[in-house]
Amino acid sequence: MKGPVFFCDDDASIRTSLQQALELEDVPVRCFATGQGLLEALEPDWPGVVISDINMPVMDGLALMHRVHETDHEIPVILLTGHGDISMAVSAMRQGAYDFIEKPYEADLITDVVRRGTEKRALTLENRQLKNQLKMNAAPGPRLLGKTPPMLQLFSILEAIADAPADVLLHGDTGTGKDLVARWLHENSRRVDHNFVAINCGAVPENLIESELFGHEAGAFTGANKQRIGKFEYANGGTVFLDEIESMPLLLQVKLLRVLEERKIERLGSNKSVPIDIRVIAATKTDLQQLSTSGQFRSDLYYRLNIVKVDIPSLRERENDIPLLFQHFSLIAAARYQREIIPPPSSRMARLMQHPWPGNVRELRNLAERYVLLGEHAFEQMANPFEEEVQGRQTLIELVENYESQLINAALAQHQGSIKDALVSLGLPRKTLYDKMKKYGLDKDDYKDRP
Repeated sequence: MKGPVFFCDDDASIRTSLQQALELEDVPVRCFATGQGLLEALEPDWPGVVISDINMPVMDGLALMHRVHETDHEIPVILLTGHGDISMAVSAMRQGAYDFIEKPYEADLITDVVRRGTEKRALTLENRQLKNQLKMNAAPGPRLLGKTPPMLQLFSILEAIADAPADVLLHGDTGTGKDLVARWLHENSRRVDHNFVAINCGAVPENLIESELFGHEAGAFTGANKQRIGKFEYANGGTVFLDEIESMPLLLQVKLLRVLEERKIERLGSNKSVPIDIRVIAATKTDLQQLSTSGQFRSDLYYRLNIVKVDIPSLRERENDIPLLFQHFSLIAAARYQREIIPPPSSRMARLMQHPWPGNVRELRNLAERYVLLGEHAFEQMANPFEEEVQGRQTLIELVENYESQLINAALAQHQGSIKDALVSLGLPRKTLYDKMKKYGLDKDDYKDRP
């Protein structure tokens, strides 16, 4: 049984007694003397349950329950009642309380209620995550795949900011999918019916980038024979994606800052301001704060862009997503090249799990395409993972457990979550496989075939 539990009671001795009873059952407890203190610590996706005494000064247990449910209406709230409070407790149950316990109570009783409450809360959060992921991938457009904790956290952040008017700064290593995230944000916002304009700040020549972004009037410079609408103006009503923002020249950063502040542009050769309604999503693989400290990037622009920052995890931070992604990219490549997919053996999949992936998801996608075209020869270019220095930093037990987890992961991915086929492939009894899957947090449903 996992917690945590937030417990509110104005009586210090009761707080201590209940905390000790639950901690003996390995349930973490945080105690509060007032309901307001508990509410300040509460968050919408908090994974535990709330226990509160009904009779408290300032804010009683019933009022606290309503305030908790304003934060998240599915958080279980357990009320502690005296003999005279039974009718009030029954009324509270009708209003959404999870359960009530009459004082004095046995430790076993409250432990059992907390156990049931935390199990219900865990199931609620799991269903919420699945619904959010289905929602993110059901609509047409870019798909973001993954079931690991870093990706679930990313999904939660993206869902919260998808339709927010604020500009966004994406940070991630090369190949992590910053452009995909930017397109997803655009296509899941009210701006979807307007243009998405992507600009690689490092690919446009410095003498042309201002004209590319803001446009120019006829005669603004030599060769400007007619008026040209710039990228920002073309994206009016939509989204501008500035990739490799760290490559933007310092002089142009001043003008970009002004555009972000005023939401107006001036074409080269014109004194007239043109109002624009855009959302700017900037992306970088470097530490902009460090660059601003060293004078290589304007600090005022960095702080203006850093209103909402989204960190995109590298593939090594979400290695359990590798089989799912490899299968997904293989299906896409097979359809494109009209080839049949022959699932790679478990040993090959285990090798994928050990690879360092310096090119991240882009490198994995390229390997999947090569595999569809070349079969086993596609793996020949991969380095031997057991020669990597990082392996020497782990104990033998850690190495064995890590490799065992990867072999089971690979077998489940190869057989698309079929326990029967995975048993045969690994040569394990059914109970042993289930025990090891539970140990390593693996779920057969995560490997089922996806379009």
